[in-house]
Amino acid sequence: MPPVDILLVAGASGVGKTSVVHEVSAILRRSRVAHAVVDGDDMDASHPGPGESDRPWVTATNLAKVWATYRAVGQHRLVYVNTVSVLEAGTLTAAVDQEARCLGVLLEADPPTLAARLAARETGSEEQVHVARSLARHEELSASAPAWVLRVPTVGRSVEEVAAAVVAHTGWEAAAAARRTSPDAWG
Repeated sequence: MPPVDILLVAGASGVGKTSVVHEVSAILRRSRVAHAVVDGDDMDASHPGPGESDRPWVTATNLAKVWATYRAVGQHRLVYVNTVSVLEAGTLTAAVDQEARCLGVLLEADPPTLAARLAARETGSEEQVHVARSLARHEELSASAPAWVLRVPTVGRSVEEVAAAVVAHTGWEAAAAARRTSPDAWG
């Protein structure tokens, strides 16, 4: 079985992670590049959360189990999206495959843009809390993302443009084309 590749997509809330990852997946599908997509928010959606309890291992344990299923059916490329995924690369890689090649992308937008995007989508009693948390994460990611992480600006760019830059960074389209045994096969 081919070695595992992991793409971590990170960024503050409101930067466009979910939209970009859906488009990344669409580009890969059109190019017949086999891959799995996991939203890290689904790996620890419990309250209290792993960081607020004695269960910090929940995310990694759940990811390992989900990835084991994908790997059993032949997947070797994982697109993992979560706000701080690039800051947790070691833990996430260990949960998937210690020998995996890990790439990271940090989607970026300026604080006023993040606040405006969140105000447009968030409603209810948690709106201001969510905006404040997103701006704090933006600062943390800007200061702490490792040097190996590609920073991709989202302001003034379409989802398609951002996703194309992310896919180009992986090199997966060329690698899949080289492995393909027929035009209709998945690489």
